[in-house]
Amino acid sequence: MKHRTRLAGLCLTALVLPFAAGCGGGGSSAKKPSGTAAPVSGAQSSPHRGGTLIMLWNGAGTSIDTALDYDANWQVLTMTSDGLLNYRRVSGPRGSEVVPDLAEKIPAPTDGGKTYVFKVRSGIRYSNGKTVKPSDFTYTMERQFKAAAPAAGFYQGIVGGDACAKKPKSCDLSNGVVADDKAGTVTFHLKAPDPDFLQKQAIPFAYVVPKGTPNKDIGTHPLPATGPYEIKAYVPDQQMVFVRNPHFKQWSREAQPDGYPDKIVMKIGLSVSDAVTQIENGQADWSYDIPPADRLGELGSRFKDQIHINPTPQMYHMPINVRVPPFDKLAVRQALNFATDRNAVLQLAGGKALGQITCQVLPPKFPGHVDYCPYTKNPGAHWSAPDMEKAQQLIAQSHTKGMKVTVIATPDEQSKAVDLYFVSLLRKLGYQAGMKTLNSSVQYSYVQDSRNKAQISYSYWYPDFTSASNFMTTVVGCAGFHPASTSSPNLSEFCDPAIQKQTEQALKLAQTDPAGANRLWAQVDRATTDQAPLVGLYVANRLDFVSKRLGNYQFNPSVTGDFMIDQAWVK
Repeated sequence: MKHRTRLAGLCLTALVLPFAAGCGGGGSSAKKPSGTAAPVSGAQSSPHRGGTLIMLWNGAGTSIDTALDYDANWQVLTMTSDGLLNYRRVSGPRGSEVVPDLAEKIPAPTDGGKTYVFKVRSGIRYSNGKTVKPSDFTYTMERQFKAAAPAAGFYQGIVGGDACAKKPKSCDLSNGVVADDKAGTVTFHLKAPDPDFLQKQAIPFAYVVPKGTPNKDIGTHPLPATGPYEIKAYVPDQQMVFVRNPHFKQWSREAQPDGYPDKIVMKIGLSVSDAVTQIENGQADWSYDIPPADRLGELGSRFKDQIHINPTPQMYHMPINVRVPPFDKLAVRQALNFATDRNAVLQLAGGKALGQITCQVLPPKFPGHVDYCPYTKNPGAHWSAPDMEKAQQLIAQSHTKGMKVTVIATPDEQSKAVDLYFVSLLRKLGYQAGMKTLNSSVQYSYVQDSRNKAQISYSYWYPDFTSASNFMTTVVGCAGFHPASTSSPNLSEFCDPAIQKQTEQALKLAQTDPAGANRLWAQVDRATTDQAPLVGLYVANRLDFVSKRLGNYQFNPSVTGDFMIDQAWVK
């Protein structure tokens, strides 16, 4: 979800004035999300049902396995799979609310917040015809550890989770996830109350799989589906095809509505600019990648009724490895933060219509966020301009000039612009800077593995759930760093004992006083920003360009959301 990290893509230039005038700011003519669910006629049997929706993607996510994808595919996996809970599948603010999915209702916790008893809906079948059973949920949770899932730590608070973390292959959660197939219940026992537990049951990592699913990445062989669609075929770098799940029946319009298209074809590998052309010509309906900025003026003047802009909590940044020279010195990390022209980077992203500058970890309007920017001229709440003089002073004090720095990049044209900007900036600061380009399907895994000693890279974080803890414990917290592992989302390898103590206090406080916890999260955010484990850049708005024939565009703001592909109409 990245997304879960999910790469929305960056633009190459700042040629956006015609576009911004037509679709940005308070006078925008871009269509806004309605805040309501799609209209329904019977069981989604309106005249809009049917047809084939064509979507494009320059490079798909790393896996179609719900336990293992942590890079981009959440938006499509939510059409094929379900957990006990899900985010409400509507546009607008209500789309961030958790609702029952395969569970009949959201249970009230007992035993001081440590026990949850879910009643599993009866009669739900996978696309292979097998019935969904409560014992499948026990298997699903154990598979998180056995398959070395990147988010297994989310579920370590379950009784037995610590032992599973130490010996994943022999993981046994039978005392922590107690299934009763006859009664149709599954009971979770936690070691301690977890204020984020329900949200963790609503994300793709918790989507159910049948017992016997291999405890490894399923590769190109799709998992049995519970949702309205199943993946019929997947050929990496070519295409992914979704067709209707023959065993799906709509049990909850809020959690998993039936889809409108009969077929959804994802074509993979087309350049971002060519994708725009195909949508203009009606050859495709939507692209996962944001249009390049040199096409935005054209879109704003000729296709403004086909453009949709929505805010997201997606925070773009440059993770800095605090354990590798020269960035093991605080002065160097702070210098890079002072030197970065965040406005120039935002222009590479398409300008103010497509993002908001930030210097910190928590995005604006997110729980625990308080405006803070120490890395600017006249430090205060907001960034105003780079301070190159201050940056040069810090570099001189560090005695690191002349060292080699390599930016770990991807070949796609969007992110390359930002990577090249930082190569140039590092050279201005006196370093021998260069770039190492890796395929987008392996770059994130490479940077995660501490054995590769990656120094700096371009990345982003789209939160797994709406809690400050997901940023502060995972992106820059001790719990997010796993040495010699490709499941280590803390790319900076940052773990500060004093900040970790504050983090643990905030986690504990969140169980009884969420507002007080958010005040403490703001302190954690501030202290972390001062230590500069990353260069905060901007928080993105999502721009979607759709075909003229596509109707019922809806944007779901949840962490599994974005444009709800399956709710679109195609003629």
